[in-house]
Amino acid sequence: MFSIFKSKKDKNDKNDQNDQNEQTTEPVSFASKIRQGLARTRQNLGKQLSGLFRGRKIDEALYEELETALLTADTGITATHRLLESLRKRVKRDALSDSEQLKTALQDALVELLQPLVRPLETTEKQPFVIMITGVNGVGKTTTIGKLAHYFQAQGQSVLLAAGDTYRAAAQEQLKIWGERNNITVIAQENEDGKKSDPAAVIFDAITAARARHIDIVLADTAGRLTTQLHLMEEIKKIKRVITKAIPGAPHEVLLVLDANTGQNAVSQLKAFDEALGVTGLVLTKLDGTAKGGVIAAIAAQYADHPPALRFVGVGEGLDDLRPFDAKEFAEALFD
Repeated sequence: MFSIFKSKKDKNDKNDQNDQNEQTTEPVSFASKIRQGLARTRQNLGKQLSGLFRGRKIDEALYEELETALLTADTGITATHRLLESLRKRVKRDALSDSEQLKTALQDALVELLQPLVRPLETTEKQPFVIMITGVNGVGKTTTIGKLAHYFQAQGQSVLLAAGDTYRAAAQEQLKIWGERNNITVIAQENEDGKKSDPAAVIFDAITAARARHIDIVLADTAGRLTTQLHLMEEIKKIKRVITKAIPGAPHEVLLVLDANTGQNAVSQLKAFDEALGVTGLVLTKLDGTAKGGVIAAIAAQYADHPPALRFVGVGEGLDDLRPFDAKEFAEALFD
């Protein structure tokens, strides 16, 4: 049996209202938020680079130290080599001789590497636009869904949530809370006799409801799973097939949520989920709590030909702290 949870606005609920006001008043620019969010990565990288960009000659010893610094920030071997190769070409082309000039050149090279990841998510061509959200356990999927719902509502679009994580009762409860906070309907399935609900059936029903109500966007949650859990990876393939059955061509976006704290492991997660589902977009969460922000460069280098779009990055805990990715502002914040 399916349940439809409609949010109820309570004018007397001052606590929720105050919480939301604290999070949404006085909006801060993306540049400022990303600079704050990358503080740990910048501090880590800064310790390595502090002596490199001050009055030294550009020589092999400098390149070697720079390589170490980039690897420490979890930029990855492939991305590091690409950045250094680009630097060498720029130094030769522009006749750079001072290491201070190298900082700007490195920043430009990083922007060039990351720019292919910058592709804003267009959701207006289909209705409903179905976004299937996946990822391993603990990356912050449910919180990300709540923030995405808030983001799309701010764009003037209607949203419906599908509680497809039927493994954890807590996940459904969390989603209902986010639905309540954002005044959004949540489609879930009641468990009978303690049996696990069918996640594909929940999402199918949610899409049907969205079509009937002319909802703009469906955010379909799925259970977190390790990439080594083959039976669960097969199950998520089934969920995608059921979504396609509900609407040919859907899901219109397969959004993989990655935790920046995992560093290079995020690249292997992307590979596994991409092989199973054909990932089209990424959300990188918890950038504000890690020194491994360079993993974005690692992803860009690993998928140099056809990289998935980095749709959003999480730079804080507030509702407005999930922002579309901007390569230039990211690079500037990393070295500022």
